[in-house]
Amino acid sequence: MLLFMTASAGWAWFFITDTLQMWQAMLLLVIHGCAGVLWQGPTQVLLHDVVPGPDLPSGVRLLATARSLGVLVGPAMGGAIMLTIGPRYGLLLNLCFYLPALLWLWRAPYGPRFRAGAAAVSKRAVRGIGDLLRAVADVRADRRLASMVLLAGLASFFVANSYQAQMPGFARDLGHGDPGTTYSMLLAADAAGALVAGMLMESMGGLFRPAAGTAVALCMCWCLALAGFAAAGSYSVALLLLFLAGVFELSFSAMAQTLVQLHAPDASRGRVIGLFNMSALGLRTFAGITVGIVGAAVGIHASLAGAALVLFAALVLLRMWLGRGRAAA
Repeated sequence: MLLFMTASAGWAWFFITDTLQMWQAMLLLVIHGCAGVLWQGPTQVLLHDVVPGPDLPSGVRLLATARSLGVLVGPAMGGAIMLTIGPRYGLLLNLCFYLPALLWLWRAPYGPRFRAGAAAVSKRAVRGIGDLLRAVADVRADRRLASMVLLAGLASFFVANSYQAQMPGFARDLGHGDPGTTYSMLLAADAAGALVAGMLMESMGGLFRPAAGTAVALCMCWCLALAGFAAAGSYSVALLLLFLAGVFELSFSAMAQTLVQLHAPDASRGRVIGLFNMSALGLRTFAGITVGIVGAAVGIHASLAGAALVLFAALVLLRMWLGRGRAAA
């Protein structure tokens, strides 16, 4: 969270002083990206200390939902803040959002030092390449874990949330009223779908039973919704498809994270979760190529639709691989 606060403070400083240069923007984005990856593993491992055993599935589901919901709602909330108080002071307000959790975590009685029978010095999570290879071996040994790591990696590699950065272009092409308001409404539709999915998943004890095949199917529905949005020429249809995309994205990503949390071996939980996070977050770099750079060459509509359909084809193969695994079992 200190890294996130540093990034927000840096953006605010350069906007207020009007001194932002390209290399400074790239550095701030690198800091922000590192923060997004680094805090996920410890957060998910810490959950097993905070939540009692019988409530762990619900806690895992809530954490996964909160993470996915934040990714989707954040841009919509940011757009609203930018429209009201502007980017300079909006970024300073964003910095303050981290303070309550930061102050609580500073003295939170959780972690290795507070575990029963943890008097011995804790081992480092990763001591070399051998530990990393063992984490990969643990994942390969469980088809559910392997499929969820692949699912997260494929979704991040081809699409991720790269289309959200192109929302101003989609808003302009849809030509509906004020482009700033149109942009915020598109983001809000995506976020509203995620919010509805999150509420249903928890209030109904999990809208779907966590299963690898179900997660893949939900991701395939997400691909179709995004491809339809990219091809939509009607603003109302685009809003509806983005709402559905938000529903499907939160559902499959939360389910994938839940399966990894619940089935990761105790002895290597941190390493397995770290591998999943690297797949889910680290591979987003390439979505900037498949959707962003390609979009500059062939247009944002064609690039998003193409990336979504290629991802759909890859998921069909993943679903077939899962089916063969169940048949062999």
